[in-house]
Amino acid sequence: MALGVLSLLGFQLVDSAFIARLGTAPLAAQSFTFPLSFLIIGVQVGLGIAIAALISRALGAEERSRARRLGSLVLLGGGAVIALLALALLIVQEPLFRLLGARAELLPLIRSYWAPQLLAAWLGAALYFGYSLFRAHGDTRLPGKLMVITSLLNLVLDPLLIFGVGGWPGLGLPGAAWATTLAFGAGLVILGRRLGRTDWLASEGLVAEAGRSVGPFTAIAGPAMISQLMPPLAAMLATAIVASLGETSVAAWGMASRLETVSLMVVLALTMSLPPWLGRCYGAGDWQQIRRLTTLAFKVAVCWQLALGCALALLAPWVASVLSGNPEVRGELSLLIRGLLPSYALLGLCMLVVSASNALGWPLRAMLLSCARLFVCYLPCLWLGTQWGGIAGTALGAASGNVLAGGLAYLSFRRSIGDRGKIVQ
Repeated sequence: MALGVLSLLGFQLVDSAFIARLGTAPLAAQSFTFPLSFLIIGVQVGLGIAIAALISRALGAEERSRARRLGSLVLLGGGAVIALLALALLIVQEPLFRLLGARAELLPLIRSYWAPQLLAAWLGAALYFGYSLFRAHGDTRLPGKLMVITSLLNLVLDPLLIFGVGGWPGLGLPGAAWATTLAFGAGLVILGRRLGRTDWLASEGLVAEAGRSVGPFTAIAGPAMISQLMPPLAAMLATAIVASLGETSVAAWGMASRLETVSLMVVLALTMSLPPWLGRCYGAGDWQQIRRLTTLAFKVAVCWQLALGCALALLAPWVASVLSGNPEVRGELSLLIRGLLPSYALLGLCMLVVSASNALGWPLRAMLLSCARLFVCYLPCLWLGTQWGGIAGTALGAASGNVLAGGLAYLSFRRSIGDRGKIVQ
């Protein structure tokens, strides 16, 4: 899963690197779409958490027929929810982007990119729901392979569709979205063929199962979805804060956001692969194993992120020069890398605590922790830093928020698990 996440997030960073060659305006236009893209991802991840939790618990309790019915329900329902959300974001795009601080001259660029990007987001969500089904059944290889395949396809298609080839002119900024659409579409075809060879889906008893499972599903998906929607909301507010510093700062911030997701690849892989096993242990009542798994995951996340963050901070000027051709963007991006990357050790710890809490039947606690991370720790520190010291203060403020959130998450989780691996009431 780590290799798959690296490739999947890597091609998003590649998108931004290619778009940066078009100029500051296209890169800023793409950066304004990130918060709304994260909104869609937040909904799909919240649904995916509930998918993995319920199916893995059913498998742990040896309820395989129910697991098959749940698999069919979540694929159908999840696709419909994301389609409706994408349609709503398409209809109200202009007031939303104006609210984020986009200037009038950027709106045509954003508009040309946003429609194909929403189609790509829907296809990506359908793929993610399929990945969740495979992970719930203990198969992380196929999702990892498909992430690599789709990212390689995107890498090949990006320059062809953005810049053109031979005598065929490129599409510019929209070409990046169409490349992603084609890559996700190919991955969905492969996943559908593999899914057809399994017995993980059912066509009978779906209505009765929907009535039985809507309560447990909502109890998990509701708080989990709210938890996942908080980051895009916070990203919108953060973009609006950074927009006060100018277009160059928005472009640098957008690139730093892409680099953030790539640098968190191991943590993201753990948040995908750990919950199904925690769900099975939860279904079997094995709290000692849950304690061992979470402790190991926390250690891996903190050590890896701290080492990677320090290394990238030392190489910040070189990394910035690779990602952007604009000297001003490079300078601000270098400052953001130095300030932010080491703090992701504590951010990763917080992300794992939230993921584990959802898998262990504490979705409300996970939601409250996500809320505290973003709106008590992260955004106030980001705003204060930006007001105090420009882009350098932005980096320092965001890093301080991540450190505070990680400490709060760790203390909260320790109180949730007793000394003998039992829940503390």
